[in-house]
Amino acid sequence: MASKLLLIAVFVLDLIAFGLAVAAEQRRSTAKIVQDSEVNYNYCVYDSDISTGYGVGAFLFLMVSQALVMAASKCFCCGKGLNPSGSRAWAVILFIVCWLFFLIAEICLLAGSVRNAYHTKYRTIFSEQPPSCETVRKGVFGAGAAFIFLNAIVNKFYYICYSSARDKSFQAYGGETGVGMRTYK
Repeated sequence: MASKLLLIAVFVLDLIAFGLAVAAEQRRSTAKIVQDSEVNYNYCVYDSDISTGYGVGAFLFLMVSQALVMAASKCFCCGKGLNPSGSRAWAVILFIVCWLFFLIAEICLLAGSVRNAYHTKYRTIFSEQPPSCETVRKGVFGAGAAFIFLNAIVNKFYYICYSSARDKSFQAYGGETGVGMRTYK
């Protein structure tokens, strides 16, 4: 039977990670071009850098959530073998899918956080072209949030299927000891 305490803890961690990723998307850095007081050059001024912290927080909460599920299921490769059943087949499929969603979400969050923390320091002196004030593209943290949501769903199903396959006791022929043996009188 799947541990309800673990499922609740993982749900709370995933919910926090999702909320932080959405907040990071909403609070992405923006930049504006400003001229110096002597009108010699233009430069970029960035606003709040809070979304980098939100992105890193979402990254860490999702990592802890994934680690809890993998530790509870012994990462699917350690421990006693699972009994053959439909639950085992689904557990294998969901294991692969949850790691795929996890990696995509982590890449989006990490790339968004790194890109958001990067501020260009270029200036244009006596030039008509403004400097390129690079910021995070819209939707990077949003994609991370979407994959956090998908990972949260698949993670729960994976753990439930894994627990079901682990707990089913496999007994050939319904546990009858004499099946298949021939008795002579």
